[in-house]
Amino acid sequence: MIVTEMLVSSLAVLATLCYASVLDIKDRRVPFRTWYPMLVIGIPAAAYFYLTLGLLGRWGLVAGYLALCGIFSLMFYLFAVKNLFGGADAWALIFISACIPFFPLEPYFGYPPMGFLPFSVLTNAVILNLVAPLGIFGMNIVKKNRAPLPYMFFGFPVDGATIQQTFGFVMEDFNEENGTLTRRFVGIRESIRRMFSGEGRIYTKDLRLHPERYNKELGLYKKAGTVWISYAVPFIIPITAGLISAIVFGDFLFVIMKMATGV
Repeated sequence: MIVTEMLVSSLAVLATLCYASVLDIKDRRVPFRTWYPMLVIGIPAAAYFYLTLGLLGRWGLVAGYLALCGIFSLMFYLFAVKNLFGGADAWALIFISACIPFFPLEPYFGYPPMGFLPFSVLTNAVILNLVAPLGIFGMNIVKKNRAPLPYMFFGFPVDGATIQQTFGFVMEDFNEENGTLTRRFVGIRESIRRMFSGEGRIYTKDLRLHPERYNKELGLYKKAGTVWISYAVPFIIPITAGLISAIVFGDFLFVIMKMATGV
């Protein structure tokens, strides 16, 4: 079954996400106006989809989809407020919820139980994003970079003198007393706390945009020679891949659960 209005909306959203991914890779910034084209096409298409369901007497289903859209949108917004998502990532997921609530066609592995496409996009994006740490670990092994094991999966060293030219979050704390430089990796719990609070977490982009605020840190990074940073693959890329894979193949989590249970 092909749902024409959802297919049209999907193509508009996908084109916009691809363009947004390019912007995010180049400058880690996606202006809000980037979303306008897909909203102009996607919102009317979604409205027509809901109206069609309603005219078929499926108002309960309409209410269910709208409720899921509201819950997901609120969840993504709160994630952005708590610094778990970037602003562009949150808007991308919110607008996918608004524009493509249902699968435009039946995916290869069939419809998941809820049939709510945004949930499948999110789960697929998270699963696909788990591949990145394995790649980072392999790169560190090949380049003979050494750090405590967990950090080998999530970061890599960069030149302290040119750290501003990279994208990522600094994984080490530095201090200098009596001419002696000391360094330590930020603990996992402490890193999570800093992420939630938004304090004490140094983003390399901020070093580039506001170097005057980080004179001390930049000096220490230069003296250290190398500094470990966490990789910063924009999550909008896995979101885009999650949308494509969900439409074509289906919900990876649902497929994994089916395989695990033998259903």
